[in-house]
Amino acid sequence: MSANGNRVPPGPRGWPLLGMALQVLRDPLGTLQRIAREYGDIVTIPIVSDTRILLNHPDYIEQVTVIQQGKFHKSKLTKDVTGRLLGEGLLISEGDFWRRQRRLAQPAFQRNRINEYAATMVESAQAHSRKWQDSEERDIAQEMMALTLEIAVRALFGTTLPGEARQVGHSLEFLMRYSLRRARSPFKLPEKWPTPSNRRAEREIQFLDSLVYRIIDERKKLGNANEHNDLLSLLMAAMDEDGSQMTPKQLRDEIMTLFMAGHETTALTLSWAWYLLSKNPAAESCLHEELRDVLAGRLPTISDLGRLPYLRGVVNEVLRLYPPAYVLARTSIATCTIGGYDLPAGSTIILSQWVTHHDPRFFADADAFLPERWLDGLEDRLPAGAYFPFGDGPRRCIGQNFALMEVVLVMATIAQKFQFRLATARKIIPDPLVTLRPRNGIPMRIDARR
Repeated sequence: MSANGNRVPPGPRGWPLLGMALQVLRDPLGTLQRIAREYGDIVTIPIVSDTRILLNHPDYIEQVTVIQQGKFHKSKLTKDVTGRLLGEGLLISEGDFWRRQRRLAQPAFQRNRINEYAATMVESAQAHSRKWQDSEERDIAQEMMALTLEIAVRALFGTTLPGEARQVGHSLEFLMRYSLRRARSPFKLPEKWPTPSNRRAEREIQFLDSLVYRIIDERKKLGNANEHNDLLSLLMAAMDEDGSQMTPKQLRDEIMTLFMAGHETTALTLSWAWYLLSKNPAAESCLHEELRDVLAGRLPTISDLGRLPYLRGVVNEVLRLYPPAYVLARTSIATCTIGGYDLPAGSTIILSQWVTHHDPRFFADADAFLPERWLDGLEDRLPAGAYFPFGDGPRRCIGQNFALMEVVLVMATIAQKFQFRLATARKIIPDPLVTLRPRNGIPMRIDARR
């Protein structure tokens, strides 16, 4: 029971038996925003036989991600969606096992290590954009997926996986859609039943597993002669306090996690950035002016990251308006008190970056694309929990600095040579799958800058 005498937070009743399941399935983003607006900062959402608690205030979000974070695990929904693909990787493992894996992986993501990949990011962006012809039309979302996949493969494995990188991208996309569809469906056929989608999912998993294990085996055969400086080598060499290292299965799970998180979310940030700049020519002009003044036509380097504040404001604003990770779900493993309500163990808690990042209480003109809002220290003034594109607390994304560096360097490289304009009159709609993808892509005309 809560401090105000109510047993559960307020919320919509929805349909008999189904609750809000159909509304959430049909329009997850709009439904969450509407519920938050109508019922406040802590809301009960009935979903079939389950209930979920949506938290919409930074103080409550901070309780879950930081202050009481030890009382929460990743939700069953999260594990259902990603478990088969990612195994026990950092994204979904828990407890002592997660702490050990994080400890082993952390050195690979220290700033001095990830700075070594800056040149790779710029080279890949330059090489990929050479394929473009002036005034041609391409799906910029597909282009960014291909580019960031190449960067992820080079950073992870020190290779380019000729002929296989595109298949990796297709496999990951199919498995994410397949897993989310299964997780959201109230009626699930067993995965072992030989339906066409189940059979394809099994084939895609086997392809990815065989690829990753083959690369691990090849790297092991190099032994002490291994001179690679990629993330795989660093993870293989990492040793815990007791002298133990990751098993091949643990390596596989972490690599798959980095594969998915490392290229998918970065590609989406870049895609939404080009889209928003095309819709806001004044902001695009400010960005090009900064790039001209700072870089004067040369390629960016790691030393330029702190000299491009407007570009960083663009990235922050993209992550605010179109956060690739648009919702976090946690399950309480102990009773916790939030917002005056005692929530029992087993409660499913929903935190939505999409909802909070569009809240006018914390962001003036919240639906507008205004990179300049970040130029006067807004990030430091915001209450903790108001802006969390990479999560927060101990479970904050380990690759945050890698991703931000990649987005800035890729944009600085490409924006000096090209600008993009929408090549369709249809509305570009965000599609909340595992990540926030543009439904049906983003067709754009690529114009060489003169």
